[in-house]
Amino acid sequence: MRTALRALAATAAALLAVTALSPAAQARPEPRAPEEFVALRSVDPTIIQEMRYTTAHTFLGERVDGYRQPVCILTRPAARALQLAQKRLLRQGYSLKVYDCYRPQRAVDHFVRWAKDLDDQVMKDEFYPLVDKERLFEDGYIAEKSGHSRGSTVDLTLVRLPALPTRPYRPGEPLSPCFAPKGERFPDSSVDMGTGYDCFDTLSHTDDPRVQGLQRANRQFLKRTLTEVGFVNLPEEWWHFTFRPEPFPDTYFDFPVHRRPVAGH
Repeated sequence: MRTALRALAATAAALLAVTALSPAAQARPEPRAPEEFVALRSVDPTIIQEMRYTTAHTFLGERVDGYRQPVCILTRPAARALQLAQKRLLRQGYSLKVYDCYRPQRAVDHFVRWAKDLDDQVMKDEFYPLVDKERLFEDGYIAEKSGHSRGSTVDLTLVRLPALPTRPYRPGEPLSPCFAPKGERFPDSSVDMGTGYDCFDTLSHTDDPRVQGLQRANRQFLKRTLTEVGFVNLPEEWWHFTFRPEPFPDTYFDFPVHRRPVAGH
């Protein structure tokens, strides 16, 4: 009898433990960003934010994992450098517009999963019309780590003031190549840079010799402005800049893109 009672007690204790460790109880709080991270809007609210990865207008055709609110998060030195560049641009009738800032590792993982799914080519006609999806890793368009996850890299462009809003993307609408003439590709309030944002094509290389005239001048204007405040351009992407020195050169963060992780910073 005693043995049977001990067995019943052990079973009851096990059931209580399972109940206590329910999914709700096991849920871990989301990680907070280090104090060195800030919302860009808290540093400079005049910089336009069009956070593409919170929308379906991406090369994946859907919102990216980890992007919960359309908020640009950066390390404080990078945000202050953008503020300085913005002050100079406003005097000349321009504004910066950011497409992406800090990017959590879970978003990069989403990119990798998508790139390995060769059957999913919903957005090919816009973002990678001339690139075979099976070459995205080999050609360097997708990687398992991104400098964005370190917090000092930003994707951005220039907008001539007064700025007009970009119309919302309608999932399923006809797609035009990202390197088509400006009047034919998806409408964007930015100046003409020769390609759209996230265009997987060599025409996106900042100094591609085929890009001339006003398009080349616009790219060089953006590059020169940001270089003067401490950013370094990625030669393969006219929109991609990293502030140096980086506060976290070897750390890849995974807190979500949301106001909460940087609240109070």
